[in-house]
Amino acid sequence: QVQLVESGGGLVQPGGSLRLSCAVSGITFSMYTMGWYRQAPGKQRELVADITSGSSINYADAVKGRFTISRDNAKKTVTLQMNSLKPEDTAVYYCNAKNRWFDYWGQGTQVTVSS
Repeated sequence: QVQLVESGGGLVQPGGSLRLSCAVSGITFSMYTMGWYRQAPGKQRELVADITSGSSINYADAVKGRFTISRDNAKKTVTLQMNSLKPEDTAVYYCNAKNRWFDYWGQGTQVTVSS
């Protein structure tokens, strides 16, 4: 059974930081591209950042310089460090694992940036 379990969301003031983690089980983690996506109310789900099995990293322009994605293949976790948060970062954040054949999602964690 494949499981992607996100944690670390919450309420934070503008300019603050949060660290999201995703614990993965049931797949050969090292062979998957891992990503973080987000979906704000009334908007489509969008890529925030992803990291390939070879550790190549891609960021959305909106988060470059503020967010950092990393992976630990031994612990089967992917982390998103979010700094300098803005109200427009408010969304449900989803963990994703994909390769050529499969595409798995977590249940999502809410991030709210508000004063």
